[in-house]
Amino acid sequence: MEVLNLSLLSIGLAADAFSVSITSGLLIQRIKLNKVLTIALAFGLFQVLMFTMGGLMGFTVRPWINGLEHWIVFVLMSVIGGKMVYESIKAAGAGGEEERFNPTEIYTLLGLAIATSLDSLAAGIGVITIDDSLLFTAVIIGAVTFAFSACGVVLGNLVGRHFDLKAEMIGGLILIAIGLRTLWDHFVPSLS
Repeated sequence: MEVLNLSLLSIGLAADAFSVSITSGLLIQRIKLNKVLTIALAFGLFQVLMFTMGGLMGFTVRPWINGLEHWIVFVLMSVIGGKMVYESIKAAGAGGEEERFNPTEIYTLLGLAIATSLDSLAAGIGVITIDDSLLFTAVIIGAVTFAFSACGVVLGNLVGRHFDLKAEMIGGLILIAIGLRTLWDHFVPSLS
């Protein structure tokens, strides 16, 4: 795959992870390097794994992935986003004394990593006819996602300091919007 195509593919696949990373950064009160690296590594690693799995699965699962991917992303993002909105409302009712939603909690992070990497699985299935090294392509995609995600967490945290508990509500609504956008993109034909 030529460098330009690989770059565009990597950036495109990293876009959802970047958005979710910004949301995660909004929720982290005291940013530490280990939190940034945990989120970025999870998103980057799942991009590598899913792209590689997609490439190895080939044409046999393409009809299943194309038919369900948008629903899986929608459900995961809606459940996680809905939980964030609920916890934000609950914390506001308790005077803000409740613990904030934690995007680095293992099950939450796993759900977000899976949801943001499903398009990578589909892309891996779609590019199996290319003669390039599957693993090399996957690692480049993972590295770009890692970098975008780390920047997203830091950026989200810088913005989130100004919103306090509202950040959790905003973050939850952003995740729900990403899920809805995935459905919209699937069901509404491109206007171009």
